Amino acid sequence: MRIVGVIPARYGATRFPGKPLVKIAEKPLLQWVIEGARQSKKLDEVIVATDHSEIQELCRGLSCEVVMTDPDLPSGSDRVWATVKDASCDVVVNIQGDEPLISGDWIDQLVTPFENDPALAMATLGRPLKPGDLESSTTAKIVINKKGEAIYFSRFPIPYSRNDAEHFPEGCLKHIGMYAFSKSFLKEFCGQPPTVIEQAEGLEQLRALYLGARIHVVPVNYESWGVDTPEDVKKIESILKGASYGS
Repeated sequence: MRIVGVIPARYGATRFPGKPLVKIAEKPLLQWVIEGARQSKKLDEVIVATDHSEIQELCRGLSCEVVMTDPDLPSGSDRVWATVKDASCDVVVNIQGDEPLISGDWIDQLVTPFENDPALAMATLGRPLKPGDLESSTTAKIVINKKGEAIYFSRFPIPYSRNDAEHFPEGCLKHIGMYAFSKSFLKEFCGQPPTVIEQAEGLEQLRALYLGARIHVVPVNYESWGVDTPEDVKKIESILKGASYGS
């Protein structure tokens, strides 16, 4: 089984233009992500998908494979598919390009279900809920079945409890937004226009459920930290300093 990790890195992010190149503890954000992904023991290759020459230059300086993609592609998943459609691989990991604390171990846990179930379409990660997560509209929740497969994703408190709103319902996790796809399902996923439920919730993984895919949810106990705004840079630097990542 050949497994490829792709890091979409678009230069012109609406909220934070040039984000992949912003310095975090003296290194570009994207470099942190590449180095974290390279810690994986199961990825056969790490590729950056970008639309900008400066990002391409950074990748070449790090001896990282880079593919130039159309800047008008609508999503990171589409950039991932454009990168691997002609590549020889079985499983593709969409690695978020704005999460500098990513660990290779996270990736290895994510792709393990494909080793046990070659017919699996997709996998993602989820962690136990903490106080405030269920009610938070910025936190995507996953309801899972007894096999550990996603039933539904929402930013709303699901499943709703009419008896005990303070109780964390069994079978519900906070979603951590990293995905692995079988190559064949990624092609199907990107060939399907956005669906009504996906657009309503603003969660593209609902397209996979609409298509009838099984999404295995790997339970983990860590937190992911993304860089969405310039203010997030200081937060990440504080975390890195506390964890001695820069040593």
